[in-house]
Amino acid sequence: MREALAQASLALAAGEVPVGAVVVHGDRIVGRGHNAPVGSHDPTAHAEIRALREAAQALGNYRLDGCELYVTLEPCAMCSGAMLHARLARVVYGADDPKTGAAGSVLDLFAQQRLNHQTAITGGVLAQDCGALLTTFFRARRQETRRKAQPLRDDALRTPDERFGDLPGYPWPPHYVGDLPALAGLRMHYLDEGPRDAPLTWLCLHGNPAWSYLYRRMIPVFLEAGGRVVAPDLVGFGRSDKPKRDATHRFEWHRQVLLEFVERLDLRNIVLVVQDWGGLLGLTLPMEDPERYRGLLVMNTALGTGDAPLSPGFLAWREMCAKNPDFGVGRLFARGNPHLSPAECAAYDAPFPDAGHRAALRAFPPMVPDHPEADGAAVSRQARDFLAQHWDGRTMMAVGAQDPVLGVPVMQALRAQIRNCPEPLVLPQAGHFVQEHGEAIAREAVGYFRA
Repeated sequence: MREALAQASLALAAGEVPVGAVVVHGDRIVGRGHNAPVGSHDPTAHAEIRALREAAQALGNYRLDGCELYVTLEPCAMCSGAMLHARLARVVYGADDPKTGAAGSVLDLFAQQRLNHQTAITGGVLAQDCGALLTTFFRARRQETRRKAQPLRDDALRTPDERFGDLPGYPWPPHYVGDLPALAGLRMHYLDEGPRDAPLTWLCLHGNPAWSYLYRRMIPVFLEAGGRVVAPDLVGFGRSDKPKRDATHRFEWHRQVLLEFVERLDLRNIVLVVQDWGGLLGLTLPMEDPERYRGLLVMNTALGTGDAPLSPGFLAWREMCAKNPDFGVGRLFARGNPHLSPAECAAYDAPFPDAGHRAALRAFPPMVPDHPEADGAAVSRQARDFLAQHWDGRTMMAVGAQDPVLGVPVMQALRAQIRNCPEPLVLPQAGHFVQEHGEAIAREAVGYFRA
């Protein structure tokens, strides 16, 4: 069956429904096949039929007496008929097929005693592994159907999908939401991996000019520990739609999108993982529905309360962005993270093919609240009071010491504003984008929040 699963993976890679089959004679495989009806324009090119054809050629006989066929999905009526006609001794399948299965799910051809040959049938072998491939395939296809069905607003752009192909370390299929009231027809992308009933949901919020790619080193650690990971791309970033006008981006609007997103997915047992703008926005969320949140993992960020001076490092960053609005995102990551490969740096440029796609990159630096009446300042002060007086979840803080904008001094000031926040984990070699050293942080966090 594992050989059949390998064949199913070949079908998946070719864009076909991932079903694989092998025919065994004695102790050797004499036929292999994977689904190929779409690519071959052949309605009979099911995995089982192709495996039967190869076995018949190998044995020099269309009668396959004494052979067994292993297939990852319960066979349909066509394939079941071919198996009976070939006089197989036994058929073994993995996952049930409640829609077209002809070995008991819809009908049972193998139980027809009036047929002139009887083939034994065994089901449920490695059913979970076989079914997982199919679930992944059909989930991605549904997402793609929904993506194509949602039109693009006239005042927005959508980065072409091909720019996100084969990104190193980022294998997860896209998910989209477009029905949030605050989105008003825009489409937002997010990753959603792991079991829906996981004990912890790691909600990972990125900043500017990053996107969910920033969490690729941490996501596998959270998943390995049995968690669920949800990582959205803020509107204007990553695979999300990108409004053309800089003025579309406002603090309170982005915050409202995130609040509706959490409610729409009904996320619970959340560990909120934040950095940069992920923290400016994200740290204001728990006070609205504290029961959803179990913990905070806070990295190189701040609260934009508007009643304290912005750091010199941030003011320098804001000035640089104003003078160089078309700065290279990949080059920025390369300077602060020399261990990144050229392909990884290029991945950070993927969402922004031209100036028209960069409105959020221009809008976010001046959007940080810098006076008490600024958009987002009042709600940030409310969040500060909540975190200092009412937050009763656990908090872990990790700091990239080389960050000139939101480094150790800024983070120590933030730590003092979060109730029961312990001393931070300081990474001497890491800079602002501390997630690029995030595997160690994630492993520490898994143990910390599990305790």
